[in-house]
Amino acid sequence: MTDDTPAPHPSPAPRHFRDLLHAQRVWDAGLPSFDPASAPAAPVPLFHAWFAEAVAAGQAEPHTMSLATADAEGLPDVRTLMLHDADERGWHFATHSTSAKGRQLAARRYAALGFYWPAQGRQVRVRGPVVRCTPAESHADLHARSTGALAAALTGAQSEVVGSVAELHRAADAAWDRARAEPDTEAPTWARYVVEPAEAEFFQGDARRRHIRLRYRRQEDGGWARELLWP
Repeated sequence: MTDDTPAPHPSPAPRHFRDLLHAQRVWDAGLPSFDPASAPAAPVPLFHAWFAEAVAAGQAEPHTMSLATADAEGLPDVRTLMLHDADERGWHFATHSTSAKGRQLAARRYAALGFYWPAQGRQVRVRGPVVRCTPAESHADLHARSTGALAAALTGAQSEVVGSVAELHRAADAAWDRARAEPDTEAPTWARYVVEPAEAEFFQGDARRRHIRLRYRRQEDGGWARELLWP
């Protein structure tokens, strides 16, 4: 280690870490009630209502979600990204088709989503087959967003190895310049996807651990069965 090399940050001792971990509290604020008997017949309207309530409660970044896929060996993979829409088709997101998740979805067109809104003690879980949208929809998705989003889509090859931070910065600067100069430029690998829900579960936490779990399951006729689950 040279004199100008920053000293590594000390890691907490295992016991200290466990004490710190166990001292964390869950749901200090009052939680809303949820009567599953009043839930709508389909999951998307309930998701819309819960999302609006999360926003009203001040939940930070309620549009972020976990996306779980499986790789070529069937091993799970997960990451956090943004929801782009939720409608009668399902839950929408976008990524590069050449990224790790894009390749995984091409091989195994099934995924799961997870939302967590601690401000209200709520989770939403969705899983089902994934459909890739048309090129026109993918183009419209990208260009409905910010210049920064376009620049990010034009920067490098997502999930590939990059040689250095300096190389990343050079590519990002060039991408920003191009995005400003050519706001309608194409990002050929950018793709929008829809998770078509086979199941959707809504979890309402309770301070006394009497959590409510309501699951919707798609039926063969296109309707939904609703079931309460033990927490």
